[in-house]
Amino acid sequence: MNELLTLTIRQVRTLFAEKKLSPLEYWRAVEERIAAFEPHIAALYLYDPESARAQAKISGERWMKGETLGPLDGIPLTLKELIATKGDPVPLGTKAVELVPAPADAPIAARCREDGAVIFAKTTCPDYGMLSSGLSSFHKLSRNPWDLSQNPGGSSAGASAAAAAGFGPLHIGTDIGGSVRLPAGWTGIFGFKPSQGRIPVDPYYVGRCAGPMTRTVEDAAFSMATLSRPDWRDGTSLPPNDLDWLDFDVDVRGLKIGLMLDAGTGLAAEQEVQDAVVAAARLLEQAGAEIVPVGPVITRAMLDGLDNFWRARFWGDIEAMPQARRDTILPYIYDWAKGGADVSGVDAVRGFNQTIEMRKTCGKLFTTVDAVISPTNPIVSYPAEWASPTNDPAAPFEHIAFTVPWNMSEQPASSINCGFSRSGMPIGLQIVGPRYADQFVLKLSKLFETLSGGMPRWPEPPVA
Repeated sequence: MNELLTLTIRQVRTLFAEKKLSPLEYWRAVEERIAAFEPHIAALYLYDPESARAQAKISGERWMKGETLGPLDGIPLTLKELIATKGDPVPLGTKAVELVPAPADAPIAARCREDGAVIFAKTTCPDYGMLSSGLSSFHKLSRNPWDLSQNPGGSSAGASAAAAAGFGPLHIGTDIGGSVRLPAGWTGIFGFKPSQGRIPVDPYYVGRCAGPMTRTVEDAAFSMATLSRPDWRDGTSLPPNDLDWLDFDVDVRGLKIGLMLDAGTGLAAEQEVQDAVVAAARLLEQAGAEIVPVGPVITRAMLDGLDNFWRARFWGDIEAMPQARRDTILPYIYDWAKGGADVSGVDAVRGFNQTIEMRKTCGKLFTTVDAVISPTNPIVSYPAEWASPTNDPAAPFEHIAFTVPWNMSEQPASSINCGFSRSGMPIGLQIVGPRYADQFVLKLSKLFETLSGGMPRWPEPPVA
């Protein structure tokens, strides 16, 4: 790999400022990497290297004059396909959507442009972002850079694959049940789901967040100054903050950290996953934290209720769509969605109420601990062609029991690599903090990254 691609955003910015590297030179290193790896992993949509060169050239002129726009000026990044960019269609990962140009940038895209970032592509996602998979009826099949036969997870599939493959330092995903953290775990990158409203999204709905997906904790933290600026279009958008996102100073001595190895329902954590998480807990314990075993915060009734609510909501979105267009939706998703037609209004409300029950159990747990660690994903990996870890539309959410409660409780959570399986696949550790303690989660994540030594290696493109 080109050594430039191993640098953090701060290091790249220093070279820009010292005029030892131009944004265009840096972009060309990214472009070369994409040319080598993208044909194998299919992570990108609307990839436009010519536009990226032009953006990088203009950024370079700003750096030469000392008139940069913001922290991300000249930094190449991608946005998940669901994040609208003005003038570009938003297919939502499905053939069923008409390709109409978006009338405006979504909040995240607007903030990145304001700061001079080089937005060079969107990243792939499955139909409507409703799968933890790189499978889509619209996009090519996205694959895991660590093993092309395996799934990168989802729904931020392309973002996780792009980050692991080294397509620049920053990729923005979205997360309603784990869609930033789950693929981060399966590809070995760092994924951060902030507190609800910390990064404004449009459209907003219950539990939906956006977050950075990067190779290092620092790069994710660096992006937060840009991404966390408020936007009126998200009714949960938090007030402006003056947080020093790069302050990683933390002392865990005396902190009580809950260790959750049983999600309470869904797929049980495989032994290799449990072993890696327990080893991670020992590192934090050696640093002075008190590790306390804790029970699950989600039940079968909660997960099934959420399933009913999501099916009913999604069926309401597509019910009026002409049958010919509905038939183009990925069959797995369509088969799941059709169950929403049989969910009564009362049952849909009951399902929604289960999200409130999740809030209660999560809140109660955090009266006894300062943070929680758990597996991000219950299983090591699954085939690229599968729609989900079960590949069964009747059991679509068995893999999200460790992640989805924290969406509903609006708490910040990250996924960071904590080891590898015998098959050579990454294993993710989830770190959860109290509501609005986003910086605390980043500090704990950075501490663990330091204690563990960080990612020892990254995948390389197949040799022709």
